[in-house]
Amino acid sequence: MHLAEIEVGTMAMGLLGGLAIFLFGMEMMTDSLKTVAGDGMRTLLARLTTNRFKGVLAGGVTTAIIQSSSVTTVLTVGFVSAGLMSLQQSVGIIMGAEIGTTITAQIIAFKVTKYAMAIVTVGFILKFFFKSERVKQYGVMILGFGLVFFGMNLMKDAMGDLKEFPPFIEFLKSIDNPFLAVLAGAAFTGLVQSSSATTGVVIVLASGGLISLETGIALVLGANIGTCVTALLASIGKQREAVQTALIHVTFNMAGVILWFAFIPFLADFVRGFATDPARQIAHAHTTFNVANTLIFIWFAGGLATLVQRLLPIKETIIPGRLRPKFLDDNLAITPALALDRVELEIGRLGKRVRNLVERAPEAIMTGTTEQIRAVERMDDDVDVLHKAIVSHLSLISAKTLGKKERARMQGSLAVANYLENMADIVETNLVSVGLRRTRHDVKISPGTQELLDALVDKVVWAVRRSVRSVRKNDVANANEVIEAKMEVTRLADETNTHLMERLGAPGGHRGTAFRVESELVESLKRIYYLAKRIARTVAEGNWPLEAVPPKSKKKKKKQKQEQPPAAT
Repeated sequence: MHLAEIEVGTMAMGLLGGLAIFLFGMEMMTDSLKTVAGDGMRTLLARLTTNRFKGVLAGGVTTAIIQSSSVTTVLTVGFVSAGLMSLQQSVGIIMGAEIGTTITAQIIAFKVTKYAMAIVTVGFILKFFFKSERVKQYGVMILGFGLVFFGMNLMKDAMGDLKEFPPFIEFLKSIDNPFLAVLAGAAFTGLVQSSSATTGVVIVLASGGLISLETGIALVLGANIGTCVTALLASIGKQREAVQTALIHVTFNMAGVILWFAFIPFLADFVRGFATDPARQIAHAHTTFNVANTLIFIWFAGGLATLVQRLLPIKETIIPGRLRPKFLDDNLAITPALALDRVELEIGRLGKRVRNLVERAPEAIMTGTTEQIRAVERMDDDVDVLHKAIVSHLSLISAKTLGKKERARMQGSLAVANYLENMADIVETNLVSVGLRRTRHDVKISPGTQELLDALVDKVVWAVRRSVRSVRKNDVANANEVIEAKMEVTRLADETNTHLMERLGAPGGHRGTAFRVESELVESLKRIYYLAKRIARTVAEGNWPLEAVPPKSKKKKKKQKQEQPPAAT
């Protein structure tokens, strides 16, 4: 058959269009699955990592749900970077993810492509004729699922005439070389960022008799290498722990391909014994390869982690410059439930900075030097950096499809971040101004006034500590204590203001300036408490369901000394 006998334009449109629809359907299906199953994924990954075998289960199930080993690996990179799991724990998850991704090939291998339009119709009805947000998401998932098979049908039809087209036959013969086939599979997967897409195309080629089973297996092995590209990209610019996790992914997949490369003919003969259909043979080979790899390498998980740690040791170096976000990762924005976990962790970090600022500020403002006051003012710079990063990341998440629960969490996160930043602004603007005025006019706070101010400061600082702890630990009991402290704070502030009024006519210079300095200090402390109370109320109302950090053991909690609120004077 000659080129003139083939409608090249029609064929190209069918092939490329089918691939585009296939990839679009995969993206729709994966995005909706991540939205629907987000809470389940974060619970699974956070809890089932106590040993390597549970990690394999967690990685396998998560990847089977979201249909993307790359996303699972990116999530794992984020968890290790955040300190939520160790490098050793991540090994099992990465291995399990490779098993989970074989589910896609098994689904594709079933002869359901002829039902593609029926699946698309069901998905369309659920998406556009139901009001429930969750039902709509299931509709998008089913619609994407149908488009995957519709795209495969288009590719299969477009490739029909290529069976007798000499240039294409010669190209396929060139990748009969297993090494070239592995490279081709890796390159295509790295390009489209989906090993499932590569597997789907390989199944189409094999089903049409365009490639041999051995070549198909080599292409799928290459896809396992190509899928590492996403993890490597996710680790760029991240902490060394994240790079180590990505390197484990690369090492495991590369070692598996090298191990099996010489046994491709044996693997082909093995799967022929289970199926005669080329699509099922490719799917079985993919599953066998990944399961066997995990069964072999799971026993060397600790050694693999140690090897990577020696190749990329963590250096305890202090990088000069401004504070940077630790937990935020733009790659996680595609999974809102998990991304919000990370935002909440970063807000906990922001809370620690604000708590330290509030703890240090009163003494500097009331008795410190000008330089000490300026040092407090500079502490707000780190707060501004973290707050800006958090708001920017929340904006990124808000552009995704959010369920009702995720929207409530995002609103709670934004509110708490703003309350914390407002606290720091009160210190930087109001309290620093008060302190500088005190030093400029050489105002001396009397012992009686100092005693009353100290009592108010202690209570406000206590409230800030408790509110920050409620955020970091999702502790409703701490939050309620802060809310219930309102009457005590009001009483202390009123007593101090009454005392200041009585001293307004006392002898001594700068009495009017001293009154303004002291009363503004009281007012600023009250405002800081009210912001702490708003933070506590956000936690108490249940809009702060942080669950990503595994709870500490009860024995350890019992040993911790319970912090008591300062006694009122």
